[in-house]
Amino acid sequence: MDMDLSLLQTRVIGCLIEKEKTTPDQYPLTLNGLTTACNQKSNRDPVMDLSDTEVQAVIDELTQKHLMREESAFGSRVAKYKHRFCNTEFSELKLSEQELAIVCTLFLRGPQTPGELRSRTNRLCRFSDVHETEAVLQKMSEREEYPLVVRIPREPGKRESRYAHLFSGEVEAADPSEYSAPSQGTPTMRISQETIQALEERISVLEKTVAELQEKLADE
Repeated sequence: MDMDLSLLQTRVIGCLIEKEKTTPDQYPLTLNGLTTACNQKSNRDPVMDLSDTEVQAVIDELTQKHLMREESAFGSRVAKYKHRFCNTEFSELKLSEQELAIVCTLFLRGPQTPGELRSRTNRLCRFSDVHETEAVLQKMSEREEYPLVVRIPREPGKRESRYAHLFSGEVEAADPSEYSAPSQGTPTMRISQETIQALEERISVLEKTVAELQEKLADE
């Protein structure tokens, strides 16, 4: 697989897939409709503020890659666009409903945990539980031809690892095993000196309070 899609290209494709599933009566999308979808404030990360001109430039790029095409009704003066990304006669990429929903959501919101993906794909497909989501992600990461997603390291304080798509090239710091020992280059949390001092002061106050309570109990 050699799509090497940019952030804007994945945003446009993700919007087309989403609207095809959730509002089929409005699909294919006009340039204005696609721009509005790209700039939605809900279910988008990062939130963008693209112009029609910028979206048209992305459409032209994806058309050259044969991942989009114009399809307008007979006699219509307004151009409408649909994707050729997957599951079409023009694409070799065939995805199940669940796989397509995961890819679409990763395109629109970036890396996410299995739990997040399960809840955020509910308008596109159905997962019975998070274990089913994890099973589909594992299958997608182990495809014989080429993997579609990869697990990346857990964020500090998070219980689950996140998954990222591989349609924009390799993802740095892929995590083959979340239980492997950290390497020398593994980033660590940095705590400021002010934070350390504040914690030390709080501990000192607590220790003094405990000592006073112990004295009172001893006197009784």
